[in-house]
Amino acid sequence: MANCEKPVKNIVVLVSGGGTNLQALIEAEKSGEIYGGKISCVISSKEDAYALVRAEKNNIKTRVIPRKNYDNSNEYSEAILAALLEEKADLIVLAGFMTILGEQIIKAFPYKIINVHPALIPSFCGQGFYGLKVHEAALEYGVKVSGATVHFVNEEADAGAIILQKPVEVKNDDTPEVLQKRIMEEAEWKILPKAVSLFCQDKLNIKNGKAYIAE
Repeated sequence: MANCEKPVKNIVVLVSGGGTNLQALIEAEKSGEIYGGKISCVISSKEDAYALVRAEKNNIKTRVIPRKNYDNSNEYSEAILAALLEEKADLIVLAGFMTILGEQIIKAFPYKIINVHPALIPSFCGQGFYGLKVHEAALEYGVKVSGATVHFVNEEADAGAIILQKPVEVKNDDTPEVLQKRIMEEAEWKILPKAVSLFCQDKLNIKNGKAYIAE
């Protein structure tokens, strides 16, 4: 009888910093929480990103494509695109990648790029909302609940189809740093591996620009 198993999807993770979300993905893959995919390569925009150390410790191939070596974002996007094609990426995960991808990458990988944002989109998202700035804005507004969103990436910042969201309570004495840590631990590190696994199992369907999880 012929082997009908689907080929394992290549997950390429783009990073710029510490790589805590990458670590969550590595641990999820090791524990069998990610079905049908493996992290085949980690690409960093910075030579000194600690995420590279995390990848190397787990025998994952790494590549460094420094943003500073390119005159403009278009040239940089072309270099990233060439690397993604060389690595035969089936899914691209942005895990703290601090550079906006050019539209040539979005067009080459439609609904194959996902990002995790540390708020409940459409709140506190879009241009300029990244890192602690997101949590500062949430606390300034006085929201009682924040959280994280995993979404597909399109040409507009944080505007792609939402895959998963998880709320996290905001406490009276929260600082941006404390809230950031709670959202990472309670939401980002849980829903990002789950979304990756759903993609790798072909369980995400797009209808009218929205993402639906197959029953």
